[in-house]
Amino acid sequence: MRLIIFGPQGAGKGTQAARIGEKFSVPAISTGDIFREAMASGTELGELVEEIVNRGKLVPDDLALELIQKRLEEADTQAGWLLDGFPRNLEQARRLDRYLETTGQHLDAALLLEVSEEITAHRIMGRRVCSQCGANYHVDAPPQVDWKCDRCGGDVVARSDDQDEDAIRQRLQTYLKETKPLGEYYEDKGLLRRIEGNGSRDEIFARVLEKVGR
Repeated sequence: MRLIIFGPQGAGKGTQAARIGEKFSVPAISTGDIFREAMASGTELGELVEEIVNRGKLVPDDLALELIQKRLEEADTQAGWLLDGFPRNLEQARRLDRYLETTGQHLDAALLLEVSEEITAHRIMGRRVCSQCGANYHVDAPPQVDWKCDRCGGDVVARSDDQDEDAIRQRLQTYLKETKPLGEYYEDKGLLRRIEGNGSRDEIFARVLEKVGR
């Protein structure tokens, strides 16, 4: 099973990706995790990523694809994988297709989580993240112990840009301009699976399972 999952920020992609990965025993690969691991590695590539991120810029397509390819070549991806956060635009999607073709792989489905702007804003404003491992939480679904990560014990905090309404609107506009067109791209290939993203995590996951036919 090889999947991608996309949708606006706050749609719950990370939460659903983790559940899909656990359900089907495939790695849920987040670009955020990949970038953090690269920055922590101390390699020349990692230092380049850190410099870009610290300047508040998006990691360029070439560099993002290089990191994705390295991750997809690891042993735990042999039975499949799920990408969360990549591709984020049409050029990345085309490059991913070319890479998969050269390695004899194919994408099984592209999952689009569709959520209203009101729900998106609520989820983003209430979102919390582990400062150590990047695990996602929410004020409506906090960690078990006093804002300490259930996974690693790190501090669970709010991202500063999640509290800035102007920043939230800007990220939504970026999604509409760059990432939303992926819907038509994958629909033309017969791979798009639209999923209603409003509701509880369990309700959304049940819809995901219906769409992937498992």
